Amino acid sequence: MKVTAIRPPRLRTTETEAERKVTWTELFYDLVFVVAVSGLGARLLDDPTIRGAAAFTGLFVPLWWAWAGFTFYADRYDTDDLGQRILAVAQMVTIALMAASISGDETQSLIGFALAYVGARLILIVMYLRARRHVPETRQLVGGYVRGMSIAVAFWLVSIFIPEPFRYFLWAIGLLIDGYTPYRLRRIQAKVPLDVAHLPERFGLFTILVLGESIAATVAGLGHEGWNAGPVVTAVLAVVVAAGLWWVYFDNLDGTVVRRRANQKTAWKPTTWIYGHLPLAIGLMATAIGLEGAVIGAGGHDWPANERWLLVAGVGGALIGIGIIEVATERRDNAVSRLKAQWRVVGGVIAAVIGLLGGLTGPLVTMALLALLCAAQVGGDVWLNQREAANAGGVDIQDG
Repeated sequence: MKVTAIRPPRLRTTETEAERKVTWTELFYDLVFVVAVSGLGARLLDDPTIRGAAAFTGLFVPLWWAWAGFTFYADRYDTDDLGQRILAVAQMVTIALMAASISGDETQSLIGFALAYVGARLILIVMYLRARRHVPETRQLVGGYVRGMSIAVAFWLVSIFIPEPFRYFLWAIGLLIDGYTPYRLRRIQAKVPLDVAHLPERFGLFTILVLGESIAATVAGLGHEGWNAGPVVTAVLAVVVAAGLWWVYFDNLDGTVVRRRANQKTAWKPTTWIYGHLPLAIGLMATAIGLEGAVIGAGGHDWPANERWLLVAGVGGALIGIGIIEVATERRDNAVSRLKAQWRVVGGVIAAVIGLLGGLTGPLVTMALLALLCAAQVGGDVWLNQREAANAGGVDIQDG
């Protein structure tokens, strides 16, 4: 689409036009997150300890939230006009700076990371002020968003002048304010629904982006070890694990839950569905780094316990993240959602058991057990899908 004019934001989610698709601007925007996520993965690979995992999580959460903030705005208001594209590119610059700061000197990089995050949030505030001017029916919602983001930004700005570790407490407070703001405004958001096709597609694309790190890490590990039997078999099993996680997520991706309703009993579901993607993404990233370590370890190298636990915690965390999403997913047979969620939690527990056994069995057997676990998750879904279809009168209602 050629952009030749300014088109003010409008509320896209109440329109009756054909099903919305992701724009080329959004896909281009995602590219900078590919670089940022890859940089964070490299940082975790260099330090796969508890401290390294904590640092990774602390940096990943604001990065994910920056992506989510832009995505929520675009879902409701984006017209992909000249003004929006300029603002999107400006925010891409701030995300690129966040990505660059990840690999720099520790103290200076944290200050740069905080400043870049502040820049990203300020640009998002400008986007919402633009929407507030042109979409009067959502001014109450936008006003709440802007106030919450502004308060959170203030904490991030102050953190620049505060020494460690107190700086991290200010980051945490800012992120909690950012995360709580949409929940506090959930009743107002019910009047301004999210798009049941566009938003799940965006979250699905980010999940694919993170899943891609598993394939890249597996290839990197195999490239390091060469075509020896142990690494090759382990790499094949790594692809099975990644494919299993992909299968159980995308085969159950149903966006109708993001349509907020007045029913107070289900008002928590859209927020749960959205926030469930955070532990899923973190788990998938940890899985990717763990897979590379397992492939290298299968070549006869030392496989440290922290790398083993990073792998099994990643797989288990990803399954539990998918389970959280399942809890919030509504179906004709809600018992199926509950059973799938329970099956995910069971999978997370089994992953922990596999981690305990891994110290005795080594990387190859550990990977075989994890691949079997993911295959069992897929098999359970196939059986439950058949049950759901049978209960619906023989009509398969899985719509992905």
